[in-house]
Amino acid sequence: MNRMIYKTGLAMLLAGVSMPALAQSDAAGETGGLDQIVVTAERREQNLQDVPIAATVLTGEQLQQRGVVNLNDVQQVAPSVAINTFNRSTYINIRGVGIAQSAPTSNPGVAYYIDGQLIPHEQFIGHSFYDIGTIEVLRGPQGTLTGQNSTGGAIYVRTPAPEFESFSFGGDFTVGNFDRYRAVLTANLGVENAAVRIAYVHDERDSFTTNIAPNAQSQPGNMELDAVRVTARAQSPEGNLTLNLRGEYFNMRSDNNAVKRRGDTVSTDPFVIQEDALSFLNQAGYRVSAELEYEVTPNVGSRMLVSFQDGYTHDQTDGDRTATAVGVPANLPTNGTNTRNFPGRVSVGDTVFETFTAEFNLLSLDEGPFQWVFGAFVMDENVPVTLLRDNRNTRNFVSSSSDIIARAINTSQSVFGQVNYFLTDSLEVLAGARHSWDKQVYTRFAVPRGPGQTFVLPYTSDFSSSEWTGKIGLNYHLANNGLLYVSASKGYKAGGVNLTPDTAPFLPETNKVYEAGFKTELLDRHLRLNGAVFMSDYQDIQLASLVGGLPVTQNALAGESWGAELEATVQFGGFQANGGLGYLDAEFSNGACISDTNSPGTDVGCPTNLRFVPKGAVLPFSPEWTINAGMQYTFALGSVDVTPRVQWSHLSGQLATPFVSVNTIVPGRDLLDARITFDIGDRYKLEAFANNLTDEVYIASQIQNSSSADGGIIYGAPRTYGLRLKVEFGD
Repeated sequence: MNRMIYKTGLAMLLAGVSMPALAQSDAAGETGGLDQIVVTAERREQNLQDVPIAATVLTGEQLQQRGVVNLNDVQQVAPSVAINTFNRSTYINIRGVGIAQSAPTSNPGVAYYIDGQLIPHEQFIGHSFYDIGTIEVLRGPQGTLTGQNSTGGAIYVRTPAPEFESFSFGGDFTVGNFDRYRAVLTANLGVENAAVRIAYVHDERDSFTTNIAPNAQSQPGNMELDAVRVTARAQSPEGNLTLNLRGEYFNMRSDNNAVKRRGDTVSTDPFVIQEDALSFLNQAGYRVSAELEYEVTPNVGSRMLVSFQDGYTHDQTDGDRTATAVGVPANLPTNGTNTRNFPGRVSVGDTVFETFTAEFNLLSLDEGPFQWVFGAFVMDENVPVTLLRDNRNTRNFVSSSSDIIARAINTSQSVFGQVNYFLTDSLEVLAGARHSWDKQVYTRFAVPRGPGQTFVLPYTSDFSSSEWTGKIGLNYHLANNGLLYVSASKGYKAGGVNLTPDTAPFLPETNKVYEAGFKTELLDRHLRLNGAVFMSDYQDIQLASLVGGLPVTQNALAGESWGAELEATVQFGGFQANGGLGYLDAEFSNGACISDTNSPGTDVGCPTNLRFVPKGAVLPFSPEWTINAGMQYTFALGSVDVTPRVQWSHLSGQLATPFVSVNTIVPGRDLLDARITFDIGDRYKLEAFANNLTDEVYIASQIQNSSSADGGIIYGAPRTYGLRLKVEFGD
């Protein structure tokens, strides 16, 4: 009881949320205080302090100031966020909810958008992290206002819109250790009512890890990225019709992930590995979209967005993670016994995502007490998958010993809406709902058979699911940009089909969240302080494992969590400080018998080959504490403005699976970044930076065993440093 009282008191003290979605700074206060943030989180322009959504919002320049150079770094500046890289994918979890498995028929629990386009799979969400206008991290279920349903939250990435009647171009160049070279080139060509913005990035870096194998053919961790984005914007002379056309191409080449083998007896150095295979991971694709915004009447607006996406992943992996293991001799069959005795192998994989999405919104535009948004969303995609394993060769793939060839067709439709009504000048109620229909059709053309399995290939099965979700809330608007709110919301993630024909499908998961929060601006808008507490009821959690060496998605019964978040921003003239804090207590709310990838076996009371997860076990990807803080001060040195800045982040330990072991624990870490920026007039900015200043060695991700390769450890970046030059010319 005392522990619960302590936790409740702590939660009320720390309660917090930060700046809601799609932010844009208004004019700076004349007193040297904070800028007002205008948001469109509810599909209309509002002051962030009036919007009851838990989120963190940062501009592209703020991301650079805080040392965020890729998507994984977002967890260092946003409370309650955990991001882990797993082989081909990036897993995002918010408040312990999001994704703990990956399959062609599954969806992330955190919806990810780029300029309004949903990116439905976690393989391709990190390739557009350049020329960013704003990034918004929304916490809690989303779905009554936009896009696809989600159980954990949503991330919106917005790129700068083309500017009318403006001609400008710029460059952003970075050089650093580990042969880091990055160049971002931008250009804006604008006339009256029409404009085009072009952005291009080239980014390359050597691996933090050295492959010391005498017969090494690659250096896992080396990477190179080229991407280009073109955005065209046109507006009618009356201003009531706007058309946005966007196209993007990306091509990322690497020597695959640098994975430290567990129990390495050759070297204990975390940044030394030994692999003899030719490893690579290549991801490329394009996205095109058209967005039309039209004012039907002065009080009613509409929006239509259509998107086509095509991306592929082609990779080859040293499955045994060594330079010494040998494959199965030619005179022996590649059965289970022989592959255990001769574990050398190399695996290749090809996955293609061909996705179509469309969304339509209709919304009120007037200033009256009644506001509303209604919409519909559809998605249709084709996902062919080929995974081949060569158990006889260890350096390069020659012929397959085990084939997985399949095709998934995923469809999703939903209708949604939300209404807001002011009962008085201060008291506002809101209610929203969504109905989702999802279907997955999975055809296996080739799949390994276990003992006694007699299914006939090709084998097609399907699974359909649907769900009502929604949100209700009560908001009390205070004077001087303040808000108190309470809300209840529910999110949903579709179920799907498992790979092996005789394995049951996995069920949908849902998440109900109850939240109370506040938003305040104090000291004549020099201090912004936002906070909230929440409780979560998480049902039918989807987790990944292996059964008979093949990937399986399983439901792990239920979880419950509660927590609190607090974010603050302070500005007095040239001095600025920011801080964010999240506390999370997330655990399984009842026991479950599920498969354990690392330690296959049978626990007492469980069916064969299943282990028991007890009630109270910690949910995966649920760090107890996420804390960040930074400060900077700008002063004039002659005609040059100089801004030194330090940024610190703490992430508590977390688990990669429900089972506690050395293979699943991701220990906590503290990272310190420092930089000094010189603003030289209006055109030039020079910056010297050092990330992970103390050179802390930490585990970024724990990779679990898969059908293609053994698991291992991915270590986070050591100390990196360099120079950045930004130049801008034109209007």
